[in-house]
Amino acid sequence: MAKPYAFTVYYVKRARRHHWRCSHVTFWCTDEMLCNQWIQTLRELLEKLTCRPKHLLVYINPFGGKRQGKRIYEQKVAPLFKLASVTADVIVTEHANHAKDSLFEINIEKYDGIVCVGGDGMFSEVLHGLVGRTQKDCGIDQNDPKASLVQCNLRIGIIPAGSTDCVCYATVGVNDPVTSALHIIIGDSLSMDVSSVHHNNAFLKYSVSLLGYGFYGDILRDSEKKRWMGLIRYDLSGFKTFLSHHCYEGTVAFLPAQHTVGSPRDKKPCRMGCFICRQSKQQLEDEQKKSLYGLENTEDVEEWKVIQGKFLAINAANMSCACPRSPKGLSPVAHLADGSSDLILVRKCSRLNFLRYLIRHTNQDDQFDFAFVEVYRVRKFQFTSKHLEDEDGDLKDLGKKRFGQICSDHPACCCTLPNSTWNCDGEILNSSAVEVRVHCQLLQLFARGIEEAPAQEALS
Repeated sequence: MAKPYAFTVYYVKRARRHHWRCSHVTFWCTDEMLCNQWIQTLRELLEKLTCRPKHLLVYINPFGGKRQGKRIYEQKVAPLFKLASVTADVIVTEHANHAKDSLFEINIEKYDGIVCVGGDGMFSEVLHGLVGRTQKDCGIDQNDPKASLVQCNLRIGIIPAGSTDCVCYATVGVNDPVTSALHIIIGDSLSMDVSSVHHNNAFLKYSVSLLGYGFYGDILRDSEKKRWMGLIRYDLSGFKTFLSHHCYEGTVAFLPAQHTVGSPRDKKPCRMGCFICRQSKQQLEDEQKKSLYGLENTEDVEEWKVIQGKFLAINAANMSCACPRSPKGLSPVAHLADGSSDLILVRKCSRLNFLRYLIRHTNQDDQFDFAFVEVYRVRKFQFTSKHLEDEDGDLKDLGKKRFGQICSDHPACCCTLPNSTWNCDGEILNSSAVEVRVHCQLLQLFARGIEEAPAQEALS
């Protein structure tokens, strides 16, 4: 061609194991006018894609994980944003809660989304800032456990740069900065449930992944004393907590999620375009409409169940909590946006049996197939330790009136301590008595859920 004219189209190319890569193809043409027509038409089509962000607010945690957040953004993410004509205001956080506090002050309406570069702790900060700001602007009191929270308009994007990146892994399928950046650029959207945690009508925290008491709470509490050791502190604290084999006596009261169409053991994991999440959301809305029009007063007909006992662990999982070290997670078929949480109760058992249970988090065996493990899909739950119950003798009578029959069995087989702490998405909650409520699809992410692997890849 004597006078070649050309334009290059960049596109997303799927690679193995949920990875995405940016690829390109160049088109050549001898006619300059025709070439310009193609360019103009493509630009007009791209402009019509309103789901794609144009201006983002980016928070970078330079201290999380291996302290690579700033480098990851500058070398892997920023070039892709520039290529896609996505502008960004970048804030490098300087202290804890920097991102959360700033979200209450800045004008967030000029942004199409918020991106956090870091681990699960960084995501939690942005989550608390965005949800808190939304409720504040709408006049919602976060301290009211019964308040219906308002859904956030802005989406959050996660660029993984932490130690586990559980939320990213459960929503994208891989912890890869380039893949996450491409999901943000093309404007993917994924709804996610958020649980609110209260104590004595005071708001404590929001949770999107794991709320754990007993084993996982003890691990976190012990590891906080060993921060100087780096990431190896979690392995050491986990081993120490396992050997200690402490259990905790208390009462768990929960409201079963009657609206959900799935169950914790149905082997139907949450995937892209999840039918269970969609259908459960619809049934929950139908229930709420009945209550709104006075056809049914849900507060009066709610049937709470109560279980008393001694527990090695009490876990509430809003998602699978999968990560590279535990590919299935704590609850393999927990759903991201069905308005429920999987409540897992691990009763007192021998140290050997507990080890067998833990090992199943790393293989394909059913981790709930033990006599000492119970799992329920719930909308709300409460926990009070026996230590606090003894201080308030009327609690059991109140429970019988409100919740119905109390179940209590399983013999003792390990030492009992008064109280543990709650592990709320990697942060310590010192109040053992909590009230937890799941808010259906309160948050939206720049993600699409884990895509089903092609048949040839699944076999390899």
